[in-house]
Amino acid sequence: MKKMIKGALIASTCLMGAAQIAQAEDVEVLHWWTSGGEASALNVLKQDLEGQGIGWTDMPVAGGGGEQAMTVLRARVTAGNAPTAVQMLGFDILDWADQGALADLNATAAEQGWDDVVPDALKAFAKVDGKWVSAPVNVHSTNWVWANKSVLDANGIAVPETWDDFVAAVDTLSAAGITPIAHGGQAWQDATVFDAVVMSTGGPEFYKAAFVDLDPEALNSDTMVEAFNRMAFIRENVDDNFSGRDWNLATAMVMNGEAGFQMMGDWAKGEFLNAGKVPGEDFLCFRFPGTQDQVTFNADQFAMFDQGGEVSAEQSALASAILSPSFQVAFNKVKGSVPARTDVDGSDLDACGQQGMKDLAAAASSGNLFGSMAHGHAAPASVKNAVYDVVTAHFNGEYDAATAAEELATAVEIAQ
Repeated sequence: MKKMIKGALIASTCLMGAAQIAQAEDVEVLHWWTSGGEASALNVLKQDLEGQGIGWTDMPVAGGGGEQAMTVLRARVTAGNAPTAVQMLGFDILDWADQGALADLNATAAEQGWDDVVPDALKAFAKVDGKWVSAPVNVHSTNWVWANKSVLDANGIAVPETWDDFVAAVDTLSAAGITPIAHGGQAWQDATVFDAVVMSTGGPEFYKAAFVDLDPEALNSDTMVEAFNRMAFIRENVDDNFSGRDWNLATAMVMNGEAGFQMMGDWAKGEFLNAGKVPGEDFLCFRFPGTQDQVTFNADQFAMFDQGGEVSAEQSALASAILSPSFQVAFNKVKGSVPARTDVDGSDLDACGQQGMKDLAAAASSGNLFGSMAHGHAAPASVKNAVYDVVTAHFNGEYDAATAAEELATAVEIAQ
């Protein structure tokens, strides 16, 4: 037993640096929410648990999108030292559930009536073979554009509604000596933009054919070539220092008037709010031009790892806290997302949050709600990573548009 404890301590220390080891009645939570707005949102959950006498051992892994966190998680599980709960997205949850690694939350879900209030699109990832394995925290939508209102006003730019409008706005900012588009050159950020560009270029049926059905004819089509051409235009209008930049630093460029637009999920709003900015006054939020009727989404969830066959009291308390109506509103008000429950009152959310709730409801009812490829809700991780590789290679000039479409079809075929 002493050797096992020593091994777990060494594994955790090596992987997470100075992170504390979870004590009895603590929850050890592995996540990638490390920016200012994200940390503020996560603190809402910490305080909720502290009010119940449950401690929180933080295991942050920097890097939006969760790729680094999943690498750390695999090492932890291999070492026999799984955390209590892990932030996860989409198909990653299904993969771990298929391995039998996740706890059965059905008792907690039944007690709180989760089946009646969580949308089916989220249940598709939160439930496996009739068993709840994770607790949805929110619904993010990824096809947003964020803009500095003063910069747009000073240059006579209205909110662009079409791709041509967007091109004209970008050209105006470029001529004025302002960086048109704030972007961070990381694979998941490139893919986030690509999601919106593909939806805008080809429409929802094309998006589904390419990213959900993985149709090779759609992936290597003239429409996909045009999407890559539009990505090349975006690449031409980011600043020279974009490579490797974290997403929140790109948000800060818009916030500070150094850039006009950022294409990013609604977690970007959390950064604006954390800095005291007001939607409609300091910044604007709108759907990527050409995707006004669609919502591409991801949903942060906390998967509970099996701790010996039984759900611990702490895990149950964490899951219950996450899906309580009061927490859903308080958390999403800070995070920038919208609640994962359909029965909460969103009137306390800001203007962008209320618009997000309306957009989500409308898209869900009209068949225009689609899982984000970039964020693991359209296809399994192997396919997502293959898309990442091609999109980033093209964005960095390794392929022209026609070659990129060919490579995309080939990469997706191999990844399946």
